[in-house]
Amino acid sequence: MPWSNQGGPRNQNNGPWGQQGGPWGPGSGGGAQPPDLEELLRRSQEGLKQFMPAGFGGGGLAILVLLTLLAWLLSGFYTVGPNEIGLNLIFGKYRGKTQAGLNYNLPAPVGSVVKLAVTDRNITDVGFREETPAEGRRRGGQTARLGSEAPEESLMLTGDENIADIKFRVIWQIDPSRPEDYAFNVANPHTTVKAVAESAMREIVGQSQIQKILTADRKVIEPASQALMQKVLDDYHSGVMVLQVLLLSVDPPQQVIAAFRDVTAAQQDLQRLGNEAEAYANRVVPEARGSAARILQEAEAYREQMVAEARGQAARFDQIYEQYKNAPALTRQRLYIETMERVLGGADKVILDDPAKGGASALPFVPLPSFGPFKGGQK
Repeated sequence: MPWSNQGGPRNQNNGPWGQQGGPWGPGSGGGAQPPDLEELLRRSQEGLKQFMPAGFGGGGLAILVLLTLLAWLLSGFYTVGPNEIGLNLIFGKYRGKTQAGLNYNLPAPVGSVVKLAVTDRNITDVGFREETPAEGRRRGGQTARLGSEAPEESLMLTGDENIADIKFRVIWQIDPSRPEDYAFNVANPHTTVKAVAESAMREIVGQSQIQKILTADRKVIEPASQALMQKVLDDYHSGVMVLQVLLLSVDPPQQVIAAFRDVTAAQQDLQRLGNEAEAYANRVVPEARGSAARILQEAEAYREQMVAEARGQAARFDQIYEQYKNAPALTRQRLYIETMERVLGGADKVILDDPAKGGASALPFVPLPSFGPFKGGQK
């Protein structure tokens, strides 16, 4: 050993502490008892005085101790940013939270402060890994929109026993009302949020059919999965607030994506044709109903007209009959004249009385132009 008597600076009896026999002075080595505490303090003070200026007595030492204690206490002031909340710890135990501004807690090693950015938004991607610009350059600038694939996360089983490839993003932040849960109850918050998000999405997708997931139910899945995630995280007392769930991509597996797209396109065509047929029916049916109503109204008007005319003719006949009973000869003469007037009123003929029978003589005149041109001596 370095303090042995073989060429060492100390003899066998001195040991590493020299002739004193140990750190406590003479007799402390071996099985001797430690010195009195008062003796130890006296020696410590004497050793400290050797480093103090001359005339620095017990009062100066007390002032030095008080200044050191004051500096230690003043080091407990700290500031919290506008986007942060501070958590005060005393001997590692949570004692309360502080808001933005200047705050105080006992300094180390008694106290400590944990600052959490409660307003910063965090993003957790499930089903893909977003590429950095450097990764995109390594791929020749052909950076995929969603980055690299993670099929172990994105492939999910639907309620009708199909497989859907779902990539989504979760936006979350620390709950400002419970930051202590985030700091002390969850060891790895990002991993926890990702595991809960994947589990919640698998549960929601497992209750839906793939065709609805690909078309109409996409806007239903987002709020449903967000509510389920928040419930699970609250049960964990994780101090995480889920702000939004965004479905970035919902597709069938790569092997059958072309067939699913054809089926989706056919369903969309069917829906489009159905809408067009309904629009045509909505346009044609009112027109047909309007035409039918118009025809019915015209028939009703014609019926009323015919009935009114028939009643008028019957009333006229009754009146003529009454007059005929009073003067039959005169009525017959009048009826004859009126009838001939109606018959001959449109005819192109002139009737003259015979002069031999007392009629007035007239110059015979034939209005040839009124008979039209003659051809071959014939009209």
